Amino acid sequence: MTIDTETLTTISLAHLATDPASLRISPVKTGKHNASFWVECDAGRFVLRIAPPDDAGFLFYEQLMMHQEPQLHDIIRANTTIPIAEVIGYDFNRRQIDRDYVLLAALPGQPLSELSGLTGTQFNRTLHQVGEHLRELHKLTATACLERETAQYGYIGPHQPMAPQDNWGAAFEIMWHKLLDDVVASGGYNHDEAQAMRGLLELHRHHFDHPVTASLLHMDIWSENILIDTDGNVTGLVDFDRALWGDVEIEYAVLDYCGISEPPFWQGYGSPRDESTPALIRRQFYLLYEIQKYIPIYIWRRSDPTTADQYKQRSFQLAAQLLPKS
Repeated sequence: MTIDTETLTTISLAHLATDPASLRISPVKTGKHNASFWVECDAGRFVLRIAPPDDAGFLFYEQLMMHQEPQLHDIIRANTTIPIAEVIGYDFNRRQIDRDYVLLAALPGQPLSELSGLTGTQFNRTLHQVGEHLRELHKLTATACLERETAQYGYIGPHQPMAPQDNWGAAFEIMWHKLLDDVVASGGYNHDEAQAMRGLLELHRHHFDHPVTASLLHMDIWSENILIDTDGNVTGLVDFDRALWGDVEIEYAVLDYCGISEPPFWQGYGSPRDESTPALIRRQFYLLYEIQKYIPIYIWRRSDPTTADQYKQRSFQLAAQLLPKS
């Protein structure tokens, strides 16, 4: 569904004190989930992000996930030096359009994915600074930021895609099963295939019963969500709508998959990675969690069953490595 200029103008003027004649609205080229637009006017430069229609085909944690962004932006801006946009306005009551939206002050820089020709030194600078920023992010805890002593693990934002849990192992178990429910609902797995994946976690469930701080995790750090200047300095981290509270190791799996967890990143992050056998097993499950999500995404939103099947086969290969050796 195309969003007409009149609607975009109405939304913008609901939050910006500016001369309507000065408004210039154009699409943002990056981003695959929300519809995003540059809004330029006498009041400054902004980004309008509009959620997809309700029937777009969402993973369990994507339902209404934009609802947690205003609170998260406030928390991060107040407690870290991470460059994150100021939220100018939002509407989740759908007065202007039949979707959720948020209006943000534009950050300087361009997505890492859009800047070609970076030198090795500049790219390493980017990764190092991303590491520094994630170190700050992961120091934010549900106990301190949300004043929660209990039920502080999982997707615990106002979008409420799951029941908050008192420990990370229980939270990840719910997340695992809910994601498998989505894969089955999309037709990506049949019942027996999903049951095999459920049984695999049951087999290794004890590895997740270890002390874990409920840290704030971005869960979508990749080249499009890292803004940089021409020297490779990070000018912004964007798209916190998939954030959850839990084990930092699951964030690392996303960084592995997206090519971010290189030596300069870890130098900036400043903490060594757990390389114990239980940690390596958890790492495999966290990577599986990341990869399996693309099965329903490619079926529901991209109408590409061929690519979905490639992710399915890759998931089976990773799962096989977790089976007991005969």
